[in-house]
Amino acid sequence: MRDELHYIGGKIIDNAKILAHKVADVRTTELGNGHLERLHSMIHIDYRTKVFKYLGEALFTEDTEKTQGNITAWSKEAAEIAIQSDLSISDALRVTGTYRTVIWDIFTEEMNSNRLTVFNMLEVSKIIDPLLDRIGAVIGEVYQEHKNKLMNIAYSALEELSVPVVPVAEHLAIIPLVGSIDTDRAKLIMEVSLTEGARLSLRYIILDVSGVPIIDTMVADQLFHIVNALKLTGVETYLTGIRPEIAQTIISLGLNFSEIKTRANMKQALNEIVFMKKKEA
Repeated sequence: MRDELHYIGGKIIDNAKILAHKVADVRTTELGNGHLERLHSMIHIDYRTKVFKYLGEALFTEDTEKTQGNITAWSKEAAEIAIQSDLSISDALRVTGTYRTVIWDIFTEEMNSNRLTVFNMLEVSKIIDPLLDRIGAVIGEVYQEHKNKLMNIAYSALEELSVPVVPVAEHLAIIPLVGSIDTDRAKLIMEVSLTEGARLSLRYIILDVSGVPIIDTMVADQLFHIVNALKLTGVETYLTGIRPEIAQTIISLGLNFSEIKTRANMKQALNEIVFMKKKEA
């Protein structure tokens, strides 16, 4: 049996480049002629040739750990190339079926010439199929990691937009908040305001909450933390835009805003800050 495995392994290695071209032909049919040049480029042919050699070598060696390592490394490289080529994950995963097909063509050819039996083919499949499955699994993992990375980038960009720091004068900026404030967003508001406060050498920040639909106990507590953190860094905070219905809710909940400077609107806060700055000058 070992001789048959070595024979078919050698066959795959010797014909690795031919098999790589066959994969390119099948993939061109699947993806269209627009991919013809890329699929038949020497870079793509060479890396496909490499994996066929790994698959052939797997029928010779008992060092399965090395084989798995080679297949995993190759699969990661293949996935990165597919991502750079803007292939969908379904198109990228379909390639494992193509490799399986061209290898089975060799099996069929050898069976027809009576060099291999059905039993031999099954034994070869026990070695080759898990490796092809591994290729698909790794490609899927790399695509998922890429998707997660893009989502994190998009989420970070969205978070930054959700806390805009708008400098309006020297040492003065406005942070207009729109939408609900939860614990995560409150943490982000604090981080951004502290970072930008230091970067812009701010002494005053107007935190406008006219776009915040609800201020309950949790939101109020978060606002207190933000104001106190800014105070520790030498930044004085004005809270503006508390609508009448929000003010009623604050009173009914018994929330104490006496330690926070509140003004009806940004204009009032700006006038007061400008007046104070003139006095200081």
